[in-house]
Formats: sequence, structure tokens, C-alpha cells
Amino acid sequence: MTAQLRRKTIINDPVHGFITIPNRLVFDLINHPWFQRLRRIKQLGLTEQVYPGAIHTRFHHALGAMHLMTLALDNLRAKGHYIWDAEYEAALAAILLHDIGHGPFSHALETALLDNVHHEDISLLMIERLNREMDGALSLAIQIFNGTYPRKFFHQLVSSQLDMDRLDYLQRDSFFTGVQEGAINPERIIKMLDVADDKLVVAEKGIYSIENFLVARRLMYWQVYLHKTTVSTEQMLIQAIRRARKLFTEGKPVFASPALRLFFETSVSWEIFTSHEKYAEAFALLDDHDIWACIKMWQYESDAVLSRLSNMLLNRKLYKVRMGDEKIPEAEMKAERKKWAQELGISLADAEYFVTYGKLTNAAYQPKDEGILIATRRGELKDVAEASDLPNIKALTKIVKKYFLCHPK
Repeated sequence: MTAQLRRKTIINDPVHGFITIPNRLVFDLINHPWFQRLRRIKQLGLTEQVYPGAIHTRFHHALGAMHLMTLALDNLRAKGHYIWDAEYEAALAAILLHDIGHGPFSHALETALLDNVHHEDISLLMIERLNREMDGALSLAIQIFNGTYPRKFFHQLVSSQLDMDRLDYLQRDSFFTGVQEGAINPERIIKMLDVADDKLVVAEKGIYSIENFLVARRLMYWQVYLHKTTVSTEQMLIQAIRRARKLFTEGKPVFASPALRLFFETSVSWEIFTSHEKYAEAFALLDDHDIWACIKMWQYESDAVLSRLSNMLLNRKLYKVRMGDEKIPEAEMKAERKKWAQELGISLADAEYFVTYGKLTNAAYQPKDEGILIATRRGELKDVAEASDLPNIKALTKIVKKYFLCHPK
């Protein structure tokens, strides 16, 4: 062990204060190139176009989630639950690496670069490859990440409706955006955690903190994650990527980094991704800078659609967004596309890049998906929606849908 680790490496985090790197495994994972890549991927994608302070990264978030995991495990140990050192280390590794499979701009391009491949699957694939590289040091972490480890509460700490991931990103995103309605007290919630019947539970006296957590999550979705300007910017970026891929398939290659070019030349499904080593290796090189470099170069492309989209993105000439509770009528979308085809002097087919539509959903809490359990003073376990005396908690279980239509201003 290095002298640096003997002194306990400390990172000063603006949200949680001092974060201690507890052991050699975590230290080595943080310093691995795949994890360092997360420094170059924004946590909130293009949300900085709305909230200029939202420039924090997946690297920040992963460290914060790991810190909260140490607090949760220490709390459970203090309450008499035996946790082996190997379990402790594995849980830290699992939460540290939970987002390692994110691509450029986090969720924004998840479906634009790959064909129905989710970042959770890529995360697992990368963790498994790291495990081989580290001679099996992550085998237990993989079980916890997968939910196959017999002590189920470990997986709940990594992935559930009250996991360390959510506790960190809500507090962190609220801090960096300045949206105070999303502020929570993760340390208070963690102090209220316990284990009963091998399930993660919350002491009854912590129910108000959970209510605040769920309300904050709902508000952050509408005010930050699904903000109409964020939707607008992401739609523009997706359309630029779509256009670049189309040009590649037509034999008109445009500027792209070597790693990015692989995903433009081929529609990469999960089967292709896992069958050819080069795709995983290329993906591990991609970050936000690959895309921004392309956007800067594409503004000079001869293709009018790609050039215009890139120029609009760079100069924040964003789409206008109309959002409502009713599905956008087909006739209205066609009329809008026809209008902008004439306005921009492009074909009706090309107008599809400038007039887009879709659906947004906001589900703050879903009890059917292994809900949050409250341990009552009588020793009963109740779902928080049942245990709460606030009617709005039950209302948060409803999935809210909104439909949007984007077009130039």
C-alpha cells in the first residue's frame, strides 16, 4: 500500500464535504482510465443550457454515491447488522461503478448512438471486464450490482427507489442547478435506514424525510430533468447525430473521432456490441468532447441540415417547445413540417429533423417496483404510500404523461 493510501486519500466535495478513499481497490478503480472518462461526461447532459451551474460530472456523482454508501454501511453496522469487510468493499465498488457505462451527455444520446442498448447493460459489461483485468477482485461487487447476492439489501443500496444513487443525484443536482425545491437531507435519511427480513427499511420517525425525498424527486423531474429547454436542446443534438449517421450510410462521411465513427458507420445492437471487442473499446473512449468537436466542425459542412443544426446548437438558437397533456395530432405535425420545409427551403423529408415530437413521463414513486418500506413502532412493514398520512404521496404513484412538439422559433 502506498504512503498516499496510508494517509487516507481525501477529496473535497462541494456537496458532501470531505470524501475519504477507504481502500486500495477503490483507489485503483477511481484511477482507471474508464472511470476517469466520467470526468468528461456531464451529469445532466445539456441542462446547463437552462441552469448554467449544472456543469458537474458523472465522476462527481459516482464519488458522492460511494461516500453515501460508506455512511449507510457504517450506520447498519452500528445498528448491529454484521457486514463482512469483503461485502463492505464490494458494495462500495458496485455503487462507484454503477454509471461507468454512460455515454456522451449521459441519457441524452442513449438511443441515438446505440440501437436499444441501455447504459446499465454497458456498465455491467465494463465491470465484468474490469473484474477480469483485476483477477476477480470485483466478483462480489458484480453479484451485488446484479442483485444475485443472497443478502438482498446490498443491491437495494445500489439500485432501488431509495438507493445511494438517487440520494446523491437529487442533492447534487439541486445544489448545482440552484433549484432549492429539490434539496433533500441524505444523511438524515441514511440515519433512518435499517434492515428487516433482509430488506432495506426506514424507521417510522424518518417518514417525513422520505415524503420530502419523493416530492423533491417529482419537482426535480419537471423543473430540471424534463425542463422544456432541456428537451429542446437534447432533441436538436439527437437530430444532428441522426443526420450525421444518415450521411455516413449514404457514403458521405463527415468529421468524427475514430471511436465515434464506428457508431456512425453501423447500427450497433447489443448483439453486435458484445460480439465485437472493438465496439466496447471504442465506447470506453467516448465522452462529451467527441460530440462537441463534431458539432463545431459540422457547422461548416456542405450538408445544409447538419450545418444548420450544429450552428443553432453552438449559438443557442434552440427549438421552441409546445407541451401539453394531449397527444399531438398527426395532422398538426404534418402541417408544422410543411411550414418549416417552406420556411427553411428544404424538403419535407429533411423538415423531420427540425420538427420533432415525443412523450415525457414522470413517475416519482412506483410501489409495485419493490417500494420503500416503513418499519412501524409496532414492528410492521408498510409501504410508504400506505404509511404516510399525506394524500400527495399516494398521488405521486401516478405516472404523469406529457406530449411535446419541437420546432424552430
